[in-house]
Amino acid sequence: MKHFRTFLGYAIAGMFVMSVWGALSDKYGLLGGWFAGLCIIAPMWFLNHYLGIINNENGAAFVDQALGIAIAGTMRDVFLAGSINPLVQSIPTLIIVILGGMTGGICAAAIQKDMAKEAVITANESKELNV
Repeated sequence: MKHFRTFLGYAIAGMFVMSVWGALSDKYGLLGGWFAGLCIIAPMWFLNHYLGIINNENGAAFVDQALGIAIAGTMRDVFLAGSINPLVQSIPTLIIVILGGMTGGICAAAIQKDMAKEAVITANESKELNV
């Protein structure tokens, strides 16, 4: 059931963003885009992450609702075109996004390792002061 909930959370977020955001930003410009972000992303974040519709287990890689939005946007164009040409055209962007995610993960691990090292140094200094 947790996989179905996750799929449902991704699908709902993707459908709302792909169907409403563009219409609001086209009609009301920048203000419409901000309004769409507030009216779509905030409630979807509440449902998917705070209430836990999207299953993210402790210790596992965190997957955000942006994955569902990206899949919905890509597949919407595939279905509208009736061919896989939009998917093929999106491959360079997907490669860059994957490389960016890998870079972010490597940077996050390095920062976490550095913070742990600083915590050990601070703990050792605190012990020396207490002796």
